[in-house]
Amino acid sequence: MTKPGSVLARSAEAAEPVRSLAPGLLVVAVGTAAALSLNKLVPAVSALTVAVVLGVAVGGRLPESAQAGLRWATRKFLRLGVVLLGLQLGLGEVFGLGAGKVLAVVVTVLVAFFGTLLLGRLIRVSRGLALMVATGFSICGASAIAAMGSVTESDREDVATAVTLVTLYGSAAIAFVPFVGQALGMSPEHLGSWAGLSVHEVAQVVAAASPAGPEAVAVAVVVKLTRVVLLAPLVAGVSIVRRRRGGAPTGKRPAIVPLFVLGFLGMMLVRTSGVVPSAALSVAKVVTTLLFAAALFGLGSGVKVGALFRAGRRGLALGALSTLLVTVAGYGALAVVGAA
Repeated sequence: MTKPGSVLARSAEAAEPVRSLAPGLLVVAVGTAAALSLNKLVPAVSALTVAVVLGVAVGGRLPESAQAGLRWATRKFLRLGVVLLGLQLGLGEVFGLGAGKVLAVVVTVLVAFFGTLLLGRLIRVSRGLALMVATGFSICGASAIAAMGSVTESDREDVATAVTLVTLYGSAAIAFVPFVGQALGMSPEHLGSWAGLSVHEVAQVVAAASPAGPEAVAVAVVVKLTRVVLLAPLVAGVSIVRRRRGGAPTGKRPAIVPLFVLGFLGMMLVRTSGVVPSAALSVAKVVTTLLFAAALFGLGSGVKVGALFRAGRRGLALGALSTLLVTVAGYGALAVVGAA
């Protein structure tokens, strides 16, 4: 027979981790709510960007009791957000683009990713920052940066700097892409495809394609989300390379393919099956944004502000060159495959 005292002791032990996480989770909830509220006031600025900036701003003022919950939220919410991201695109929509545009997406992502890594080496920024910029600029901005950061254990400063660069240069692309597209006489479909291939965040893609009309926006979003699909193999590939090199310095070897990457692919298959009602998909999209905002707030809270400026001119130069690279690669890929 189990003694009442031992049951109470076990219950107290089980409750202790919850109590240790509670202060940090409360801070994350408040920070996420603030980020979403500011995004409503200034829709042009991504809620994810606002979240990481708020985290950086308050991080140094938070008590030690909040740190465990902040770390837990950053890791868990990020990975769950990546899983739910898979519900935003079904395979039917990808195949509906046609082989030419799908090939253009693959070529653009590969050129932008590996080209940015090379540029980072030439400019002599840290490997971590080069990898974060390469991932965010070639795939889907802040969410891709955070996902890659979770499997490479990159410095938080590198992640936060890359998110800042994505915001800066993605915002510039909102004006640049439609201006150049109009000057070159692009059709709405062509401009939408180019915007989807070359602009960093999904919201920025919509803004860049909007001047060309709803047809351009529709094409741009599907092309952009097709880039998002490549997040899974890219993260898995980096994880495999790290595993072969021996993993983390502590000797811990990363998983061959992270579980959240498999979850992302699984959610894509669920979306493709058509069993999820549209109302549930809308809710999942909102929840995905909430999870990413919470994770990036937690990530930002651990950043030392002074370290953000260490990249300096080199970081800005890498962001500019990477943006130019993905823009030119996207335009060239469309021309070569005849998908314009």
